[in-house]
Amino acid sequence: MRTTLRRRLAGWLAERNKLPTTGQAVLGYYADSGVFDRESIQLKRIVDRRTQAMIADAFDPVEDAIAKEFDIDPAEVSFSYDTKLTMPAELTLGQIYRTARHRASDGADPVALSMWESDRETASDLAENDVAGPVSFRKSISDAQWQAGPTSPQDLVDGGDYLTRLVLAALIDGDMRDAINDAEFEDFSVAFTVTPDERRRVAEVAQKTLEAELEDTFDRLPDEVREIYDWAVDLSERHQDRDPHFRELFEAARDGDSAARDRIKAEYRDVSLSAFDADIDLFEGVETLPYLKTQYARVGVIYDGMIEMYRRAGLPVDEAFKRSIVLAIIGAQIWLDDVDDYADDRVDGQLTPVTAEYILAENTETAYDRIVSISEQYFDLAERFATQTDSPLTGIATEYIYRSGDPGVLPGAVAGEE
Repeated sequence: MRTTLRRRLAGWLAERNKLPTTGQAVLGYYADSGVFDRESIQLKRIVDRRTQAMIADAFDPVEDAIAKEFDIDPAEVSFSYDTKLTMPAELTLGQIYRTARHRASDGADPVALSMWESDRETASDLAENDVAGPVSFRKSISDAQWQAGPTSPQDLVDGGDYLTRLVLAALIDGDMRDAINDAEFEDFSVAFTVTPDERRRVAEVAQKTLEAELEDTFDRLPDEVREIYDWAVDLSERHQDRDPHFRELFEAARDGDSAARDRIKAEYRDVSLSAFDADIDLFEGVETLPYLKTQYARVGVIYDGMIEMYRRAGLPVDEAFKRSIVLAIIGAQIWLDDVDDYADDRVDGQLTPVTAEYILAENTETAYDRIVSISEQYFDLAERFATQTDSPLTGIATEYIYRSGDPGVLPGAVAGEE
């Protein structure tokens, strides 16, 4: 009874708007699952700092290349790139750290002995140790480890660090490619003043440099890691190639073509996996989710491939964790990006689950209700799989995404909320 009351109180507190979103997410996940794990909250702080250091390390050669391109001192470059795509890699590293700690039997904390341990990580976060500050990724673990696969808890930490540094660079590289293809350069920042044309040069140099670094790293890993990465990129690009077709359907349906509406249902909302000509069994048992297949190809497949990179390198990341990550990411794409971009996407003729619902529904209130319902289905499933795989951090992150959304910007929101 006391446990039930505590969860009910946590659920009540989670709905209080005065509480920070992070606090709401922690309490909300506890109310839903009964899981409150202080270790995961502590690991989140550690992972945040280490992944920031990994991204800074990835940008070191980028800054050198930009400095050479513009003939200036590298210290004056200070390159940064704004992206939201790295969270799944951070969650995966946190899960690997958690597994390594649970497997350690000698009292030592393998997380504290990471090559990315920093003086900024205080004694309250990590056990005291004699490890120096962050070590460059290019001087990291022995290549021989990948021949046998990680075995000891410390191997798991080192392997998780190594793969996460690679995955972060790969995710950022892919995001940079998309930004350059769309002529969107505002997220590429340097400390010195640049003209619009020079910012384009900054973007191109940054992406090419990061791509070259990735190629060198893939050469040091098992072939299966590179193969799954290429597979994910290929499937994602095939979906992008269909974008003009989806735009045509959207425009036709908006002009009143009922046949186009039916095709949006059949080819976009309810399309089968066989349309992708790929052996995908990730969604067995939940294949009836609206928009699942197209959104998997749009954003989910990249994170499926990301998780498989860890698995192909012998790191312990299970299927339920992968499901949780992929479903949370698809939910986030709809609930955050597509909801926020609805007005622009409608003007631009961009077919998304949100613009599709306003085309398919009989009125704005119904469209609004369906978008909320569909998003919640993704998040509920993501939380269920997070609990199944013993990943409180992923469950909390899913709750955080949900509580960060603002569906009130959509038409029909007021009536839909009543």
